[in-house]
Amino acid sequence: MSSLIATIKAALRGVEDAPPAVTPMPTAAPTTGVPVLVTSGGTGRRHSPSTVEELELELLLEALFQCHGYDFRGYERAVISRKVQALRSQLGLPTISALQSRILHDEPSYTALLRALYVEPALMFDNALEVSMLRLSLGVCLHGAALPRVWLADCAGAQQAWTLAILLDQEQLASRTEVYATVASDAMLAEAQHASLPMANLGELQANYVRSGGVGKLIDYFDVNEDGTHAVLKPHLASRITWAQYNLVTDASFNEFQMILGHRALPDFGPQLRRRVLQLFDDSLAPFGMLALDRQLDDHDALSRHYKPLLAHQSWYKRVA
Repeated sequence: MSSLIATIKAALRGVEDAPPAVTPMPTAAPTTGVPVLVTSGGTGRRHSPSTVEELELELLLEALFQCHGYDFRGYERAVISRKVQALRSQLGLPTISALQSRILHDEPSYTALLRALYVEPALMFDNALEVSMLRLSLGVCLHGAALPRVWLADCAGAQQAWTLAILLDQEQLASRTEVYATVASDAMLAEAQHASLPMANLGELQANYVRSGGVGKLIDYFDVNEDGTHAVLKPHLASRITWAQYNLVTDASFNEFQMILGHRALPDFGPQLRRRVLQLFDDSLAPFGMLALDRQLDDHDALSRHYKPLLAHQSWYKRVA
């Protein structure tokens, strides 16, 4: 706690020195020996608070990093502020400082903050354009690989992984493709591993499935429990998904992939962190692999020469160098 106190004093003096890096405790993948490698470094704070509220936000992010090892200091401040204020209001707290005190002393509040700052959970087939691009790119990028691997980086929950597994099955790729779905915390990892589909939501998800070009019944890919209230992904599909705890801010490349899907997480990242993560993806992508981003690469970006768009005016790329 002494390091946190020193950081707070430094922030009040306007000092912008980054604190020592903290290495989070990795959690191994549940079904394979996937290494979760960690580097020290991360991204330092590069934001100068000009109001009391901005200072409170900086100290909250510093407390989350120093005490729990999760580094959101390189995220876009407007995005972080909106999410933090929404949680503060939800918890009925008067200030961000009150929220900081709560997350330091109350585990459920800390978990709620981590969830709030993380990627918004997805619903199956909730983005028709994304599904169309996946249908196109799965055949282009994976059919030529003997044992293709796909990385869902900062996965937006179990339903995003289920969507991919179903599309792989429809492309006759499920039996030989390994999906690595990584999330930032142990709590979210356990939640994803034990997730089930509420049957009350089936109508909405079936409509999403049809709008995105799906044929037949979505429920055919699930096993329904005895009382008919929940369903789980069929074992032959669920077994192809490896869930693991992984932190994009601090962890190193841990495998080579034929496809990396990072487009849902990237919009929250500030410029420095974005560059760091794009380099991580570049280090992890196989030759002629496919990379899904949230927006098109800048022509001045050093990595842009490695990629060509799969389609014009889209941010899904094939590696060419």
